[in-house]
Amino acid sequence: MTVQFSLEELRFDESGLIPAIIQDASSKSVLTLAYMNKESLQKSLETKETWFWSRSRQELWHKGGTSGNTQRIVSMSYDCDGDALVVQVVPNGPACHTGAYSCFSNALLGTEAKELQAGNQADRFAILGELEQLIAERELERPEGSYTTYLFEKGVDKILKKVGEEAAEVIIAAKNRSAEELRYEASDLIFHLLVLLQEQKLPLDAVLTELQGRR
Repeated sequence: MTVQFSLEELRFDESGLIPAIIQDASSKSVLTLAYMNKESLQKSLETKETWFWSRSRQELWHKGGTSGNTQRIVSMSYDCDGDALVVQVVPNGPACHTGAYSCFSNALLGTEAKELQAGNQADRFAILGELEQLIAERELERPEGSYTTYLFEKGVDKILKKVGEEAAEVIIAAKNRSAEELRYEASDLIFHLLVLLQEQKLPLDAVLTELQGRR
């Protein structure tokens, strides 16, 4: 990662801190909000892993230094006022101390908001983003009994096998001229393809960008 700015361009508050929004580089989900001072920011840039300043303990801390749930930095940017950061990371475990994928797991707006948006053309592919986030959560949290957990625990060979099987099922459904069967099998294929993309740490956005470039 190339540093294209100097720390002098950033505006730290009266306590010498700047808020850092930590975002999953793949799913684009916000994982947590933390604070950095100049030292922790410099260490984050040098090590390509997140370092923060703990306001409660008044000390520097390396995310995952104890738990192993480190965050590898993919990119870092700051806003137009220079007083806030967005850090995109590849998480190596849950971001929250509770063991949750994200610290932002308590909804103020939920199903009601989604229902209001259901007819909006801009949101017709929202389910892909939601599914990508859920798969990312499953990979890190590994809840018992989850099929997605099972796939990640079995590894890439199992995931590849399922992608191949579902692709074959799509072909058979299409040959059968069965719209219902094709709808079902295509859904299975898309799901397993998203699992594969997560395992390979290739964001869906990268695929969409490739498609856009071919347009």
